Amino acid sequence: MMKKQLEESVAYLISKGFDKPEIGIVLGTGLGKLVDEIEDRIEAHYNQIPFFPLATVEFHAGKLVFGTIAGKKVVVMQGRFHLYEGYDFLDITYPIRVMHLLGITKLFISNAAGAINLNYKKGDMMLIEDHINLQGGSPLAFKNVAQFGERFADMSEPYDLDMRLKLEQLAAEHNISLKKGVYASVVGPQLETKAEYRMLKILGADAVGMSTVPEVIVANHLGLPIVAVSVLTDECDPDNLKPVDIAEIISIAENTEPKMVKLFRELIKKL
Repeated sequence: MMKKQLEESVAYLISKGFDKPEIGIVLGTGLGKLVDEIEDRIEAHYNQIPFFPLATVEFHAGKLVFGTIAGKKVVVMQGRFHLYEGYDFLDITYPIRVMHLLGITKLFISNAAGAINLNYKKGDMMLIEDHINLQGGSPLAFKNVAQFGERFADMSEPYDLDMRLKLEQLAAEHNISLKKGVYASVVGPQLETKAEYRMLKILGADAVGMSTVPEVIVANHLGLPIVAVSVLTDECDPDNLKPVDIAEIISIAENTEPKMVKLFRELIKKL
């Protein structure tokens, strides 16, 4: 059933001119400006793509954008899907499967996250080295998953080492601060309590967010190398916790975004 739906989604996008992209990019909260870098742009709104979910978060645009960055063909998800919107794991990861069938061979992911590691500050960027799945499920837990890849997908190195090293080198060359760490993914949409922040620290998380991990699991299942960056938009200090200001989170993401865009663009050039 899903295979047939995926084929229809892909056929529609090919008919729109989405022609063999090499790199797929998922843009997180407040991180939509990368599309301004795309030349010869073609857009497909999610509500036009057969079987695609719809973005319900007011600050997430809902479209796939195809074109070139630094001479390479890319397809960009401007607006992603989350469990907290009422979607299931298959919905959230459906676009990753579509991009893979279109032809991508690499996946870039960005998100906005809260800093659990108190050495990291608002506006910092963190290269994700590993993750902790606290979303209570898996996008591979369905009957015919073996049609798409090995059921027991290996997750010993979910984030591609080569692309991580390249991104670190580029950050150093361009004098951009890039932290490294472990991303914990929770369901949301409520923010964490003080006790939950303490728990996340004990578990070994450096940052926490509500996305990314299902996408990464499916990309690993499909054999897609991934690089992922969190923009840290708030500091989750349980001893000095203040109510969260969503407008401030968006603003910090937008202010940090040009650095992330630069790193992604330079990495695309290198690949």
